[in-house]
Amino acid sequence: MELTPCEKFLLSDSSDSDDSDVETMLATFRQQTLVMALAVKEHEDEYRKRRRGSTVGRLCIPRNRHLGNEMLMQDYFSENPTYPAHLFRRRYRMRRSLFVKIVEACEANCRYFTQRRNVAGLKGFSAYQKISAAMRVIAYGVPADYADEYLRIGEDSTIESVRRFAKVIVRVFGPEYLRAPNEDDTKKLMAANERRGWPGMLGSIDCMHWTWKNCPKAWQGMYCGKSRDATIVLEAVASEDLWIWHCFFGMPGTLNDINVLQRSHLFARLASGDAPACNYTINGHEYTKGYYLADGIYPPWCTFVKSIKEPKTKKQCEFARVQEAARKDIERAFGVLQSRFAIVRGPARFWDKKTLKNIMTCCVILHNMILEDERGMNLEFFYDNVGSRVKPARDPNRIRAFLQTYKEIENADTHFQLQEDLIEHHWQRAGQ
Repeated sequence: MELTPCEKFLLSDSSDSDDSDVETMLATFRQQTLVMALAVKEHEDEYRKRRRGSTVGRLCIPRNRHLGNEMLMQDYFSENPTYPAHLFRRRYRMRRSLFVKIVEACEANCRYFTQRRNVAGLKGFSAYQKISAAMRVIAYGVPADYADEYLRIGEDSTIESVRRFAKVIVRVFGPEYLRAPNEDDTKKLMAANERRGWPGMLGSIDCMHWTWKNCPKAWQGMYCGKSRDATIVLEAVASEDLWIWHCFFGMPGTLNDINVLQRSHLFARLASGDAPACNYTINGHEYTKGYYLADGIYPPWCTFVKSIKEPKTKKQCEFARVQEAARKDIERAFGVLQSRFAIVRGPARFWDKKTLKNIMTCCVILHNMILEDERGMNLEFFYDNVGSRVKPARDPNRIRAFLQTYKEIENADTHFQLQEDLIEHHWQRAGQ
């Protein structure tokens, strides 16, 4: 085995060594010691990256999380709560019964919301604490540490609760409360809109921009559209009762409504032949495809009915008036959505685009759940049929039918014919 410089120095005759040899060996020894210290530090750093648990050097604040849970339960969820029902609905944006239903679903479908003990035997946050913190951020649009003094939950835990809560809501309630209209839904929508003077209408369509505050600098040019701020676009379809039937989110703010429409899945079921049938007659002409009320930027397709930009005759003026009035459904839906959940009204503070999509979709689902809950058992507007999942097909005949259907959707002649029929229909409806 080879000897170290120090061992060679100790075994050698001191009389045969001079000062220069001593300095050389000491320098070599210092160098080897430094290399060993660096190796030990690198090993410790690698161990810290692999280990689980609290971060070394992180400040641990004794928040007394149990006190926060007791105060929360006494204030809102006890038999005699401190705050009455109307204040609960104001702060949680929903009734207490619906919130309890959501908490139970989150506990049953996500282990994160189950109260457990850590390795030290201490109980963690309850599901009511985590979901209440997430709802405060979503409802009020405040920073994550806003409710720390009341709920006794830190910033990192609140952010993680928002992420997990949005994912669970989308996964558990999305298939029911963010579904495309099935056959029963389509019949109810067409019947309700026919009473308004719009036979064959399925809803109103429009887009909304959500400001992205923490958009990466490298993406600024792609997401900064007509405004100087980076935005992400939401395309939605809403009915008269403000129920949102279609939600497509994630396109950059530089894209207009036509670009977003070309990338969305709005007409996918219609083109594949899986959408419910829409047969109606206007002014003696028969139609087989439902339509949406839209503004002037949308293309002249048979599935869109737009207003008249510069009406000249009394018939055109009457049609433009009723069309613009009916198209306010989607504007009202956006207004209620932003009023109910301030997080989509203010700038988004998250960095991950996928997280933003989950939060927006979560808000839309909660919006529909609140509408259903507050509507009660009104069968006229109660949509309880979920419908069936569509399986993909590779039949050549279906592919040709798919392409043919898309050509029919984009037929401008049918669009203008439908517009003329609706103009005459509303003119006769007005008693002129």
